[in-house]
Amino acid sequence: MTALTPPVQEQTSENLGSIFDMIIDGGPLMIPIGLCSIVALAYVVERTVRLSPAALGSRGFQRDLLREVESGGVAKALDFCERAKNSLSRVLAAGFKRADAPTLEMEKAVEDAGAREVRKLSANLRPLVVVGMIAPLLGLLGTVWGMIQAFQNIALRDAIGKPELLAAGISQALITTAAGLAVAIPTQAAYYYFRARIDRFVRQTETLFVDVTEAVAPRGKAA
Repeated sequence: MTALTPPVQEQTSENLGSIFDMIIDGGPLMIPIGLCSIVALAYVVERTVRLSPAALGSRGFQRDLLREVESGGVAKALDFCERAKNSLSRVLAAGFKRADAPTLEMEKAVEDAGAREVRKLSANLRPLVVVGMIAPLLGLLGTVWGMIQAFQNIALRDAIGKPELLAAGISQALITTAAGLAVAIPTQAAYYYFRARIDRFVRQTETLFVDVTEAVAPRGKAA
């Protein structure tokens, strides 16, 4: 077992070196592709925090809100929402503030607040869309540039029959394409994942609003 350790370590270091060499061989277009990956990672982290269940309104918050409505009515539920300070509480608080108004006016207030909240939640998804579009285009540009270099070597250096002279251009073409796709694919996946979270938030808001109004209605009839 001890005799096998050095070759494994040597192979690992060679692999790390080859990855770095591939990035260098990708040419100058690897710089904007790398910047795209940094931007995408930053917004993915930011949206992960902003669209977490605690920030949107967890199921525990929904259960507690219904309990507050059933025990203390609209006034207590409004106070609970103002203290919670999450997306769901802000939307429903707008409706609770108009609880004495006609039902349609209350629903309109909730719809307007929900639309504003969804716009806020969706705002920082645009950079992910931009990165998902630009990264593969940069990779394609690197592919074209690498093929141009390969054909220039054929024309100017008589590279036919000399594969080593074509290797640099072809390698750059393939590396930039792979790098652009490696950035774009997870970025697009993250975008659609966050969109699904926002859509689920909208459905939860609608369901909770119906449950709240049903819980409030009997109290109003009794009063």
